[in-house]
Amino acid sequence: MSRFKGSHELPHTEEESTEEGTPAGDALAGDTAGAGPDGAVMGGTGPGEADLDGTDPDESAPDGAAPDEVAPDEAVAGGGGRWYRRPAVARVASRVTTVLAALLVLFALLLPNQLTRLTPGAFVRIPVEGIFVAAVLLVRQPVARRVTAVLAGVALGLVTLLNFLDLGFYSVLDRPFDLVLDWILFDDAESFLRDLFGPVGATAAVIGVGVLVLALLVLMALAVVRLSHLMVRHSVATTRTTLVLGTVWVTCMALGVQIAGVPVASRSAAELVNSHVNLVSEGLKDERVFAKEASVDAFRDTPPDQLLTGLRGKDVIFAFIESYGRSAVEDPAMASQVGTVLDDGTSRLKAAGYSSRSGFLTSPVAGAGSWLAHSTFLSGMWIKNQQRYRSVTSSDRMTLTSAFRSTGDWRTVGIMPGVTRSWPEGKFFGLDHIYDSRDIGYQGPKFSWSPVPDQYSLAAFERLEHGKPGHEPLMTEIVLASSHNPWAPIPKMIGWDEVGDGSVYHAIKKAGKDPQEVWKDPAKVRTEYRRAIEYSLNSLVSYVENYGDDNTVLVVLGDHQPNATVTGPGAGRDVPISIVAHDPAVLDQISDWGWQDGLKPGPQAPVWKMDSFRDRFLTAYGPKSGPKPGPKSGPKPGSGAAPKSAPKSDSKSGPAPSRSASTP
Repeated sequence: MSRFKGSHELPHTEEESTEEGTPAGDALAGDTAGAGPDGAVMGGTGPGEADLDGTDPDESAPDGAAPDEVAPDEAVAGGGGRWYRRPAVARVASRVTTVLAALLVLFALLLPNQLTRLTPGAFVRIPVEGIFVAAVLLVRQPVARRVTAVLAGVALGLVTLLNFLDLGFYSVLDRPFDLVLDWILFDDAESFLRDLFGPVGATAAVIGVGVLVLALLVLMALAVVRLSHLMVRHSVATTRTTLVLGTVWVTCMALGVQIAGVPVASRSAAELVNSHVNLVSEGLKDERVFAKEASVDAFRDTPPDQLLTGLRGKDVIFAFIESYGRSAVEDPAMASQVGTVLDDGTSRLKAAGYSSRSGFLTSPVAGAGSWLAHSTFLSGMWIKNQQRYRSVTSSDRMTLTSAFRSTGDWRTVGIMPGVTRSWPEGKFFGLDHIYDSRDIGYQGPKFSWSPVPDQYSLAAFERLEHGKPGHEPLMTEIVLASSHNPWAPIPKMIGWDEVGDGSVYHAIKKAGKDPQEVWKDPAKVRTEYRRAIEYSLNSLVSYVENYGDDNTVLVVLGDHQPNATVTGPGAGRDVPISIVAHDPAVLDQISDWGWQDGLKPGPQAPVWKMDSFRDRFLTAYGPKSGPKPGPKSGPKPGSGAAPKSAPKSDSKSGPAPSRSASTP
């Protein structure tokens, strides 16, 4: 009797309430207590919520009345007594929580998967998925309704995570996340975080992401459960609202009604799931399609003595510059500065007796995935995902590099400073020897992702291979990575005879910029990207000036465009490519390509798919007499030796690009 009386005297002082058996502060905020028509105790939830004992409010409250509408004389003082002392606070807290739950669900249902679509208009649409789930919940029995609400909430949480992944992948790689093939890329993401924030910061970021994922799934499930209780308590109004919204959605869909260019009738969550299901299905089919394509090789049966006859006796270098994309030569924010470097490089090479021609290739990737671009260029196959990469590197497909090796007239080597561990796929590319970061004697620091500065990579190539007196003709793949994201700090050019073992770079790195500071401002990111590309181009030109000879042939290209922070949306996937040679006959053999003179391709320069280059190159330099090799020059300068000509000033010479960041 005292507990029942206590419920009538709740408005009295806190001392009186304590005497009645409800100590102040014992009740949790949001708890309520009440009784149904039969006097049963209802406790443990705030207004508008399910009871802690699992009883639905609609099953214990009088018909048509919410728990917080039960008369005070039916309330039983207990764990929820505090809310009846402050009914206004209880109502406000309950309503705010419900509004937040509704906003969270609507956000998940309407969130676009691309930043370009992330506009206010995207969140004022009618989601058909919400209408469908509401209709299902209204007709389910209590237990089934709870299960359905929890499952719907978890599913919506997973859809939201998928949306976030797509947002990131479109921003960096210009494509959606692949549910089957892209998990391997999280290793690269963790490596990028480590370079940007250090090991402790990267670990904290990974843990933080894991906590946020779990929190999102839990909160989404709780939000849907809460809204389901509200709908059932007000089932008549909810049913009418659902019917009205369904009718409006159908009408808007049929008429194509839009607000600010965005359709009012939304089905984005369903379309997202459907697109990713189709992507998985297409990926499974693609394996068979790719195997059929790979079986066709126009040069598979070409006798070795008929391959590359137009380059016999030449030292051929294939140099990849990381993230060197078309935007570098055409974006107004950087084109003038990079264009000046290219024009100046053309003039410097011409003064040294070299000619050059340039065009564009379309890469299969953008933002990252260098190894896919490299294998596309060398294999003549369109390697757009990890599945294709694994397939082609485990096959006997002829690559450009293996074609040189098969002739028996070249020693084939790779300068791969970005490779830091075992790389079994290297056998596929037909290289006699691969110099990775552990083989070139570097004793200096990493520059963010790049383990070795570009100039050191080129100096190591000169010392280990090209500078040896009387060396046999070389075919070399060099990957230059100093222009790899995050583009800070950037090494600077030093005299070639100062490179030594790389210890000099400790002071250079210390004087460089902090990548964390750079990435706070997109304008600074673009500036540092431009400077990194300029550095790589200058250094490569300087290497040819100082160490090239009459037999030098250089093929230099970008592997992919930088990410959207630099390029902005819709920049495309084209990358510049140039061929530089001292012997005019080398360029004469590609005169029908239509490439433009110089290192800078203009807007009207030809654009080819990157996988077409292998066959065009092998055809151009195929079974024909070809140019006669020029006389071998004297001993090349090695480590510590003076170069053929004195190093230019830093404004003209820059370290050459090193191993591409994303390459295995």
